[in-house]
Amino acid sequence: MKNLQELLTELLSGDETRAENAVLALIDLGENAIPALMDLAQAPDVDSRWWAVRTLSQAPLVSTEWLIPFLLNDSAPEVRQCAALGLAIKADESAIQSLVTALSDTDSMVGNLAMNALIKIGKPSVPSLIECVKNKPQSVRVLALRALAEIQDQRAIPVMMQVLDEDSVLLTHWAKEGLERLGLDMVYIKPV
Repeated sequence: MKNLQELLTELLSGDETRAENAVLALIDLGENAIPALMDLAQAPDVDSRWWAVRTLSQAPLVSTEWLIPFLLNDSAPEVRQCAALGLAIKADESAIQSLVTALSDTDSMVGNLAMNALIKIGKPSVPSLIECVKNKPQSVRVLALRALAEIQDQRAIPVMMQVLDEDSVLLTHWAKEGLERLGLDMVYIKPV
């Protein structure tokens, strides 16, 4: 078995197969690998940070709080995307507010991945998503409404009904979709 330094060299080798194998081996090292990975996650090189966050995201011993700074503060969108994926894997309620913040990320993929993580967390994220639909910019409202449609929680019915009166095709689509998934598809059809 390779030692920690050899595995880190493999992780940063530029060979995807070797790097993926190193991810698994580093995870198997457990807590012994975490300090080195956290250091690597601060490297100036984007690829180094990405592979470090990729490995940390998969490691069962890594807490959600350790991934949040990479989601919110890393300068590289691909590292933020990787952190959002990791938070979806962890699906921990403590990440809800950070994921809601990430819905507004300048990189649309980060916003979409944050939405997916909120969907994975499920019902605990519903109150925050409802607030997004009520108070955030249009792009965030669409992501929040889509997440609410996927989660299928009845607490979202009033906000979905309100959105039906708005002049936005995307918002209306996700409101209708959410209501249909909740079995309320006939409620919003106005008689002719």
